[in-house]
Amino acid sequence: MDSGRNSGFDTQGAGITVQRALELPGLRSGLPEILAGADRLHRTVRWVHAGEVPNIASLLKGGELLLTTGYGLGTRPAEQRAFVRTLAERGIAALVVELGPRFARLPAALVDTARAAGLPLAQLHREVPFVTVTEEIHTEIVNGHYALLQRAEEVHRRCTEALLGGGGVPQVLAILADFAGNPVFLETTDGRLLYAAGSGPEGADPLQVWEGLRGPHKEAPPPAGSVLVDVPGGGPGAGSVRARMVLLPVRSPLAPVHRMAAERAAGILAVVLMQARQEEELAARGRGDFLTDLAEGRIAAEDAPAQARVLGFKPGGSPLLPVVMRLGDALSPAGGGWAVLARAVAEELASVGVPVLLGVRPVEGRVPLLLGLRSESERAAVADRVAAALRAGVERAGMRRPGAQPPVVVVGVAGGWAAASAGLRHAAETATAAQGLTDRPWYDARRLDIDLLLWRLRGHPDLAAFVDRAIGPLREHDDRSKPPLLPTLQTYLAHAGRKAETARELHLNRQTLYNRLARIGELLGTDLDDPQTVLALSLALRARRHVS
Repeated sequence: MDSGRNSGFDTQGAGITVQRALELPGLRSGLPEILAGADRLHRTVRWVHAGEVPNIASLLKGGELLLTTGYGLGTRPAEQRAFVRTLAERGIAALVVELGPRFARLPAALVDTARAAGLPLAQLHREVPFVTVTEEIHTEIVNGHYALLQRAEEVHRRCTEALLGGGGVPQVLAILADFAGNPVFLETTDGRLLYAAGSGPEGADPLQVWEGLRGPHKEAPPPAGSVLVDVPGGGPGAGSVRARMVLLPVRSPLAPVHRMAAERAAGILAVVLMQARQEEELAARGRGDFLTDLAEGRIAAEDAPAQARVLGFKPGGSPLLPVVMRLGDALSPAGGGWAVLARAVAEELASVGVPVLLGVRPVEGRVPLLLGLRSESERAAVADRVAAALRAGVERAGMRRPGAQPPVVVVGVAGGWAAASAGLRHAAETATAAQGLTDRPWYDARRLDIDLLLWRLRGHPDLAAFVDRAIGPLREHDDRSKPPLLPTLQTYLAHAGRKAETARELHLNRQTLYNRLARIGELLGTDLDDPQTVLALSLALRARRHVS
């Protein structure tokens, strides 16, 4: 929609429209009559000029509304036609001629040429003071510029509030994308995509837009009408550039106010990106957003390969292995920890020898990955190396607090892009459900389905009631007496009732173990050799992590 047709202030050209100028009191009092270009009154009036010389076109820059009484138009039709053509070629917004001593009515040559050239032409039937008209239109234009500045300043305020509230570059770009109604991209100076925000036509993912409009040719210029704004601070000296923002006009045209807002946002981004390795963290967040969108079904499997290529992941036709690491209460994001983690894990994974797409999700404390396997038979071997790399990266990044639980690494099932979507979602949920389990280098998502089911039931009162019925007496005993019996029962069940192995792990002699097992059976009123009892106790011990 042409905003100038509705509001009179043309945000596309940062001026007012010809229609709005004719409606202001100064020109309206002259009873303007439109003789040509009635369909082009939405043109932008950038400025107003009044003059009576034949060569006035040479004094104009384009976008002006020209006021004249006609003394410079010439007396012959050829002169009048040339006068109008040169104004049209200069790109003025409109020509307004005041009738009077020079013309009682504008000559046909003048009108016909204006129509042919598409130049709005109006004649004024009453005399008007040109100085008043000029002041009114200039005031309107200045007020319009001020309104644009206010709108851009509002975006700046929202971005600043987002940062003060704990947000970062993603939040700033999201605010700008929302304001512009178009996707916004942050890229390095050599064209590598760091982060994307907003959406394309019909809600398309911004990575689809980037792939479609920018493609693999990073040196290709963005489409016409795009807004490019440098983010300063890339190196020593004035004029250095750290990154570049690109606003693409794929949903609606971009206006000067969008450039103003982008320039203000660039100043904010420059401050944020001055922190060490912010670009690395931002790129890792962008990959984490893509993997999360894939997991949650917001990206279709058939669209995923092209978008993954934008992020540098090119596994070809090999099986994809989904992996998710969850840090839980080990998370310590201060000091750029996520950027260090992304760098450290990438370096650790470089030796694995398979394509890797690694992202971070700081809010959830997750690190999702996709790996391209040569064959499904190497799943276990690759999982061992990836889990070791992830844990080593956490240590290098200093993201584990002393005494905190170790990170949980869950490995899904290898398959195609559709399977990767479901696998990432399953692994993410399972990694949360596995918090508090006996530490292992990595967990197979398929072997934790019972834990996942119990975690999903965590808020159901029947689960808490079941745990209380099954092991409540032991919990009460351990609250008031020693030695605690729950660890004994848990170890006994983990060893499938093999007493020798249980005693060895607990560092107990046989008789002490027998006494403890007898006491457990007495408190619970059940037989520990009964298969149904063993199943119920095993489930209750696994479920107690999820109930208060």
